[in-house]
Amino acid sequence: MHEESDRAADEEPEQRSDEEPEQRSDEEAEQRSDEEPEQRSDEEAEQRSDEEPEQRGDDEPTKPSEDDSLLQELVAYLRESRTKLREEWARRISEAELLGVMSDEEIFSEATEVYDNYVDALESGSIENLQTYARELSERIIPRGVETHEVLGIVLLLRDVLARALFAKYEGDLKLLNRILDSYEPAANRIAVTVGVSFVEERERVINEQQEAMRELSTPVLQLRDRLLILPIIGVLDSARARQLTEQLLSAIREKRATVVVIDITGVATIDRTVANHLVQTVEASRLMGARTILTGLSSEIAQTLVDLDVDLGMMETVGDLQGGIEEAERLAGYRAGDASDADGDVAT
Repeated sequence: MHEESDRAADEEPEQRSDEEPEQRSDEEAEQRSDEEPEQRSDEEAEQRSDEEPEQRGDDEPTKPSEDDSLLQELVAYLRESRTKLREEWARRISEAELLGVMSDEEIFSEATEVYDNYVDALESGSIENLQTYARELSERIIPRGVETHEVLGIVLLLRDVLARALFAKYEGDLKLLNRILDSYEPAANRIAVTVGVSFVEERERVINEQQEAMRELSTPVLQLRDRLLILPIIGVLDSARARQLTEQLLSAIREKRATVVVIDITGVATIDRTVANHLVQTVEASRLMGARTILTGLSSEIAQTLVDLDVDLGMMETVGDLQGGIEEAERLAGYRAGDASDADGDVAT
């Protein structure tokens, strides 16, 4: 009996040790199976949350912002009221006595073009077409004497006319009116600046061209005889004008194949060191191109200035007045050679 009980005691632990691992493995498997779905569901949810916005962004159209919607509403109203607002603007231009050199028909025609370009710029946000039109308008009206303040005045009047119309339309809803103005005012200010800058730039271009033409007229290079040129200088001679007349003179020497040049400065009141040195350089450049230069008309003040400035006048040939300079130039060019031989012959006789 004792032996049997001992064998049973020995066998039972072995049996439980074999069964317990199997039982624990089954329980752990069930526990993992219970936990893993939750973990996977969390990971899948995060992955879907990352992917879904991109998919929605690609598939769903972008909704316009409130500001865009208000601006489109504003543009639609300005197009519907085009005739009335355009006429009101043209009337106010006439009352302000702007664009006085233009007729009422011309003002109305230009007002129509400006209005349409103005509204297009509001709608698109692009000012390129408006810039192009502003330059074309400037080219047409600047030669007629239209001033910068007039152009700025008509643009500001248009902004005022449109703002008043918006106040009248939305006066019953102040909150909506404020939002409309918040969309309108920045665009309107940008348009006003664009038109003003375009006009000023075109005006500066025209002024520069006119100044260049005046400089050319004030320093003409004249052909006195074949291969003999004269350059009379009148007025203020500054560095810019000195460079310009040098270019003209050298171009004329090459074109006319001149051998003698008379530069007359009788009409120049004063010169400084820079201009004096530039005259010396002009004489040297003319010599390099094969032409001798005679400087005439030096006043006592200019002569004293040249001495005080210690300008190198060694390469300059000077004659007191223009008539003496022309006579010397003709002699150098060979036109008075006959006269000299006749005189010699008379003496010999």
